[in-house]
Formats: sequence, structure tokens, C-alpha cells
Amino acid sequence: EMAEERGFVPFDAGNDYAPGSRVYYNEKNKALILAVIGRQGVKNGLHLIAAHIDSPRVDLKTTPLYEEAEMAYFKTHYYGSIRRYQWVTTPLAMHGRISLKSGTHLDFALGEKEGEPQFVITDLLPHLAKGLNPGPIDTVITGEMLNILIGSYPTAAGAETDPVKQKVLEILEKEYGIEEEDFLSAEICFVPACKASDIGFDRSMIGAYGQDDKICAYPAVAALTRLEVPENTTIVLLADKEEVGNGSVSGMDSAYIDYFMEDLCVMDKVNLRDVLRKSQALSADVSSGYDPAYRDCFDIHNVNRMNHGAIIQKYNGYNGKADTNDAGAEYLAEIRRILDSAGVLWQSGETGRIDLGGGRTLARCIANRNIDVVDIGVPVLSMHSTFETTSKLDIYMLYKALSAFMNTEIHVLY
Repeated sequence: EMAEERGFVPFDAGNDYAPGSRVYYNEKNKALILAVIGRQGVKNGLHLIAAHIDSPRVDLKTTPLYEEAEMAYFKTHYYGSIRRYQWVTTPLAMHGRISLKSGTHLDFALGEKEGEPQFVITDLLPHLAKGLNPGPIDTVITGEMLNILIGSYPTAAGAETDPVKQKVLEILEKEYGIEEEDFLSAEICFVPACKASDIGFDRSMIGAYGQDDKICAYPAVAALTRLEVPENTTIVLLADKEEVGNGSVSGMDSAYIDYFMEDLCVMDKVNLRDVLRKSQALSADVSSGYDPAYRDCFDIHNVNRMNHGAIIQKYNGYNGKADTNDAGAEYLAEIRRILDSAGVLWQSGETGRIDLGGGRTLARCIANRNIDVVDIGVPVLSMHSTFETTSKLDIYMLYKALSAFMNTEIHVLY
């Protein structure tokens, strides 16, 4: 809706688009490509900024509803890398879609508004917990324990088995027209039911769920919608499924991305492979912010600090840079030049200490297409938690960096 208000229209591969034209491609309502056509089109390469719009969460299993001890629950399977203990006793909201055999779809956003019911994963009281679950904190709450409490009152119809579950089914049928088997064709997730807020007396920070990676996706869209006529066609890609490896039809490894770029190449009568080789990209994703409470997890000489600007991260991956994009020196020099010329405050650091862990981003998927790419983002405290914290200054500097990148003409680096 925001893009359409700024003049973006659905992309039609059969059209010829003049410089400055603004188009978008919707990939099955799960991923989005936005593009502004440049004066040079794509013949000398294109600019690509990619961010992902999925976040760690808990999803419903395909057969989720059950009753135990006269209480009704949903079974879940967590999505992405989470610390499971953070999700217990957190008020949860229900989001997603149930598709019926009739071809109709029921969309849910339940638990966000005042007066709507919320949901919860329960935890054990401390009076009973001492010594019960010894071991690492991530083993205390297992994945199969992330069961969401959804009801406790039995049906009045006198069901012989599972009367509380039957009451829930009655409500689902009456209010939403849902039968139990409809959950087989559903994409329902539960996320923290908390609003974004200023953090600190100085209001210098933002606290919210899902800032990885929406905190990069939004500045990318904001910069593109303010872009006028760039030299090179510029694309912002909002991808799904990054948190679980970039698969599926809407993930970064899907061919829909290549098909869209190929359509642009056909318009300019050039080969896709030649365009990709000349193109330049930024993978807009967050990284860890240095937290002195956990200083032993960081290399103090290579950390990302709050209020020090956007992050340029040459590589990520695991252990010996496994499964990473390792940006080349020539391209890094070009990005440094662009940011410094635009007066962007930026920094460079790593996620954490070697061999302690690691992560990956969309950069690997972009590099596999033979496009120069480097990671850019902002530092996040409590990343992948139910309430992440970021700096307003860092987010603004990311916006400035992405804007500068979009407005710079591509030139030969090699």
C-alpha cells in the first residue's frame, strides 16, 4: 500500500518502462520485489538491496489442537533460531491464514488490539523448579514443551471426550467457520503481543519484536520510494524464509528472483548473466550489538557498537567462515567510498568470537548469482528474542547508506 501511494504499479513483462517508472512484483503474498527503472536500464548492471521480512516465531503444527488435564492447547514447531526459554509466559498474538477447501481464505491478527484474547506458553513456578531441570539453559525448555494454552472451559453439549477441546472447536466454527481439519491447510504463527516503544530516558533506542530484519527492510523501502530517476535500475527485494535457510518458493534461493531480473534484461535486449556480473548489491541484515553483560562472547577489537552507525560486515558464517559470503577488497573499497562521500556514519565488526557460533544472511544467495555483495545493517541487542533493542541513530544511518548506494552510478571495479 505504501509503495502504491508512491506510484508503484504491478510489473508487466510485456510493457516497456521509461526511466523513473516504478513497479513491483508480488510473490504469492509472501515476498515482494520493488524496482525503479534507471536511465541506463540494466545493461550496465543493476543495484540490488535485499532484506528479509520473516522473523523467528512459533508456528502451529499441522495437527495442533489437543486437550490435557481439562485444558486445551496448540502444538507448535518453532521457526528459526530462538532461545526457547524466552517464549514462556510471554503474551502471544495469533497471525496468519487458514485456507479452506472452498477456495476462501481466513486471515488472522488476533491478540494485538485492546480487548482481544491473547495466548501464552506456561512455565513452572520457581518453588518447584529448583534442581528439576539441571543443565544448559537452552535444554530446560524443549521444543515439544512450547504448547500454547488456548482454553479451559468445557462445552455445554456434554461431550464424552475432550470437552474443553470441543468448546474451542465450537468457538472456531461459530466465529470463524473453521473445522479442525482446516488447520492442515493453514499458516498460523504466534508472536509476542507487544508494541514497539522508545527505550531509555533519552528515548535514543527502539524496543520491539521482529526488528531482525524488518528494521532493515523498512529503511530500504523508504529509501527506494524516495528515489527519483537513478542511473541504474534499482531493486529492493523483501524475501521470506531467511530464518530457515532461504528455501521454498518465496525464499532467496527461489527462481522467481531470476525470472524478474531476466524480464528486465529482455526489455533492454541484454543477457541476464552479463547483467548479474556487472551488478552490485547490499544484503541488508542486522548483526549483534556489543553487550558488556556478555563481554566474553565478543572480540572487543571487532565488535558492533550501538550509536556508531551502520555496520559493514565483510563476512559471517560459522567457525572458519563456513557458509559465508566473503566480500572482495575491491567491492569493499567502493562501498567505503560511497558511504564516506555521503557523510554516512558507519562501522565494521563481527557477530562474535570465533568458534562460539555464527550466522548467515542473504548475501550468500546473492553472491551465488555472481553479484558483488556485502552485508550492511545495524547492531541489535537481544537479537532473535521476544523484544529486541536498536539505536535510532544507527537505523537512520542505514537509511542514509542505502539511499547513497541507490544514487551512485555503477562503474567497473575489475
